[in-house]
Amino acid sequence: MPISTGNILFILSAILCIASCNPFAPALSDKDDNSTTLGDQRTVEGVFQNFRYAYQFKDTLSYGRLLAPEFTFIYRNYDDGIDNSWGRDQDMISTAGLFQASQNLDLVWNDIVISTGDSVLQDISRGFNLSITFSPTDIIRLQGRVNLRIRRATPQEPWIISRWRDESNY
Repeated sequence: MPISTGNILFILSAILCIASCNPFAPALSDKDDNSTTLGDQRTVEGVFQNFRYAYQFKDTLSYGRLLAPEFTFIYRNYDDGIDNSWGRDQDMISTAGLFQASQNLDLVWNDIVISTGDSVLQDISRGFNLSITFSPTDIIRLQGRVNLRIRRATPQEPWIISRWRDESNY
């Protein structure tokens, strides 16, 4: 049975459509939402925007760009009544584990409570809401506050986080 010109055009159209569609690339959003783009890390708000982006897309590369080499994460162990801490390497491992274990992360930054410092060093206290979806029936909703120390060598360089003190009390 010979193939008609119409069938050939249909097959070619289907092949072109399939070839131009990359199932491994995320679709572009029609929403005008700043959370889907990277911010300018030379601004304080850009740091928080990139932090949210890294969580939303579970992007360890973007997250790692936020952290200084000497980064320290500090949290309160309320059971023992002491502060514990870890460095950048452990934080990257811990965050990568969270990214892999969760289906969805939704981070919302609330108002900045306190901001002190200058053009190269700032301490910022800010509230947040974080929803962690492990499965449709296992969702954890957290509300808390971070106290970040961000720094940079000159006002033209991007800010990086050198200390993150978690002031939440879960």
